[in-house]
Amino acid sequence: MVNFLRYGILVCLLSSIMPVAFAVDANQDSVLPTAEIQSFVETFETIREGYVEVLSDEEILHKALKGMAAGLDPHSEYFTRTELVAFNELTSGNYAGIGVEVEMKDKRLTVVTPIDGSAASEAGILPGDVIVRINKTLITDLGMQDIITLMRGEVGTKVSLDIERNGEIQPFELTRRLVEDASVSYKWLEGAIAYFRISQFQGDTADEFNKAIKKLQAEKSIQGVVLDLRNNPGGVLQSAVGVVDAFINSGMIVYTDGRHEMSKSQYVASSRTTLFEKEPLVVLVNEGSASASEIVAGALQDHRRAVILGTETFGKGSVQTVVPLSNGDAVKLTTALYYTPNGRSIQAQGIQPDLVVPQASLSFDEGQFFVKEAELKGHLGNGTGGEERTSADVVTGIGELAKTDFQLFQAVTLLKTLPKLIQ
Repeated sequence: MVNFLRYGILVCLLSSIMPVAFAVDANQDSVLPTAEIQSFVETFETIREGYVEVLSDEEILHKALKGMAAGLDPHSEYFTRTELVAFNELTSGNYAGIGVEVEMKDKRLTVVTPIDGSAASEAGILPGDVIVRINKTLITDLGMQDIITLMRGEVGTKVSLDIERNGEIQPFELTRRLVEDASVSYKWLEGAIAYFRISQFQGDTADEFNKAIKKLQAEKSIQGVVLDLRNNPGGVLQSAVGVVDAFINSGMIVYTDGRHEMSKSQYVASSRTTLFEKEPLVVLVNEGSASASEIVAGALQDHRRAVILGTETFGKGSVQTVVPLSNGDAVKLTTALYYTPNGRSIQAQGIQPDLVVPQASLSFDEGQFFVKEAELKGHLGNGTGGEERTSADVVTGIGELAKTDFQLFQAVTLLKTLPKLIQ
């Protein structure tokens, strides 16, 4: 009876985890590790018969499969059918929750970024915050999908978070709401400088971005561009490629490399989709810019098409593939690393900005007394007949943009200066 049970569990296990998207090399040595399989079966039986709570065979197997995937790296996961539906909702950009992107870093649930306009963003949750407790549950040893389930819920319900910041625990209470995240926002800055903010890369982000460009171009000629990728956690690779394609008309954008041929791919720019061929471009990044954001920044940097401004990025340079299984479940598996056009791997390293500019709060001394030449008695007039300027004509204050967003202020200053330098 025990041998039959072990055999049945083995068949169930193998049929559940065999990935349908990857073919096994017939010439490869595929001898089953019988000793390890026997240990697995014995562990299964021990848990089923002796664990303090009664668990079904399916529950035990799901926990085993989740542990197997989670033990690989922070981004691989096993999804049950229900969890797969929830995951697909997340990538669509339309779900109910608090709107925060998180990563498990050194076994600490770390905020990569709050999503623009979300409950988390409005509550003041910041990149780098560590979530210690969700409601009354400590997140220690929880799987990522369990964590997402805790944070999500019905619209209008409350969720409390204990967050560690600078060595102190701060409590937050947020109200869940529908996150309908339009991934692209845009506006005019000073003069003819166009500002585009991409909060995350969803399936339709490249189309949204192209429409936004054309709408501003219809109003007037764009003389400079700011592309804001700060606190953008990434998303769909193809959308990132589409955004880069708007700025370059040829050459490599990104390539991926993994064990299987299906994991090897190249994405090349096309002149058909180029909308900004020569306009000066500044890309804003910070420690919350990850994954697809780093692809965009790295490609534009390698092509010398943009000045990357801000702080060093997150450093997620791996590719995840959702592999469906025959039973309706799926494995989100890390299958490759991606590389910039010059062959740089971003993984665990990130993108170094061309111009390092931390976010800062500025203060200036006002009301200082000074005198200009034009105020001295008997001064000479301007040699070309130009208008004289006194101390009253000098603007010593700073604009509102410099006070509220110093990095963006620096980007605008750079774009206003660049044309003068290259003439």
